[in-house]
Amino acid sequence: MKTVLKTLAAALLLGVAAMGVAKAEPVKIGVAAEPYPPFASPDASGKWVGWEIEFIDAVCAEEKLDCVITPVGWDGIIPALTTKKIDVIAASMSITAERKKTIDFSDKYYNTPTAIIGPKDQKFGPAPADLKGKVIGVQVSTVHADYAKKHFTEAAEIKEYQTQDEANQDLAAGRIDAVQADSIALDAFLKSDQGKQCCDLKGMVAQDIEVLGPGVGAGIRKEDTELKDKINAGIKAIRANGKYDEISKKYFDFDIYGTDAQSN
Repeated sequence: MKTVLKTLAAALLLGVAAMGVAKAEPVKIGVAAEPYPPFASPDASGKWVGWEIEFIDAVCAEEKLDCVITPVGWDGIIPALTTKKIDVIAASMSITAERKKTIDFSDKYYNTPTAIIGPKDQKFGPAPADLKGKVIGVQVSTVHADYAKKHFTEAAEIKEYQTQDEANQDLAAGRIDAVQADSIALDAFLKSDQGKQCCDLKGMVAQDIEVLGPGVGAGIRKEDTELKDKINAGIKAIRANGKYDEISKKYFDFDIYGTDAQSN
């Protein structure tokens, strides 16, 4: 009987030990399935590359998290988080009070101004009066769409697109008069062959922190406080050890961490 009990105890201990070393579930990092260079886009082989991909990889490595990039359509990315199809949103998502009603955010990890671009042969600025009577393109479900609807009330139309690329293409084709988006994303378009031919920067919009928020953060479920702490610790660590700057210098000639202006 004692032998049987010893055998059972040993088996139980082995089971507990096995559970203790069991591999943790991967952390599914949700990125917008629509390409958003230079932040995130698939290369020719289908691998996701860009500043934001390298950034979140560095955070995960710092905190020893097994992270897996998981593309999700932008307009469904918050529902994908709340229904646990993904665990973190790393998709240039602006921290706003409206979004915080549904999800939580990490600390800010970058912050860039919001810009207006338009045809080279037209001279106008980024103020509401300058855009009166114009058709303005924005990406759906972004702070830019919200901002345009709030501030450009005298525009002829606020036209929403599923992707930023579609808005840019319509601008290049002359089907709309202007586009509002993150300045870095628009800069990438303006540096392309098509962008160089058609369009230029009209200026940065006036800040509205209520709409645009204080910066971009990683979206996290409200109950996942431990994961939030790890992401925040990772951001702080790579900012301190130089990895953040090392990654950023590959893509930008300025400090993307920024101040009080914004993205998606």
